[in-house]
Amino acid sequence: MITEIEDYFTKGCGRCERFDTPDCSTRQWTDGLNELRRICLGSGLVETVKWAHPCYMHKGRNIVIIGALRGDFRLSFFNAALMKDPEGVLEKQGPNTRHPDMIRFVDNAQVAKLEPIILSYLDEAMGYAEAGIKPPKEESEIELPDELIEALDSDPELAEAFHDLTPGRRKSYAIILNSLKKSETRTSRIAKLRGNILAGKGATER
Repeated sequence: MITEIEDYFTKGCGRCERFDTPDCSTRQWTDGLNELRRICLGSGLVETVKWAHPCYMHKGRNIVIIGALRGDFRLSFFNAALMKDPEGVLEKQGPNTRHPDMIRFVDNAQVAKLEPIILSYLDEAMGYAEAGIKPPKEESEIELPDELIEALDSDPELAEAFHDLTPGRRKSYAIILNSLKKSETRTSRIAKLRGNILAGKGATER
């Protein structure tokens, strides 16, 4: 997976064999992805790479992440439960997503048309970060670490696979990750465990 931001916009995320080929999902959305990048940087967000995707932060918090699939590209908001969505543009990543959290684009030209709305939503999300406001914790069968929640928010395929796991298998990931003291260690371990999750296995299964 990539670690340099420029690689995403020129080669892709590095998660599959289509990396740095004309068939990479990022290639058909090059113009739109660069427009989203321009808007995020122009709003004052800090650009970084997380989970092999461009992630934009403010006041130490993740605000949005950019992603591309074959059929669309998207701007996904963290802490989506806080977003008011007055324009009704947010959609759920999938059937197991709790809150609408992404703006989905199926045409590169859509980004410019929605720029005022995108800027308004970014401003709202940045305001919550500045005020230290977080969404209320929702009841869950297990307490997932923040790093796993953010990884699931940023990766629809991973989220779908994780929610399809049995409760026991989901719990195995929570136990292992919660036992790690450092945030960066948890993030690194999630990347290593991604294959297990996609394969429907528990954290310790081979």
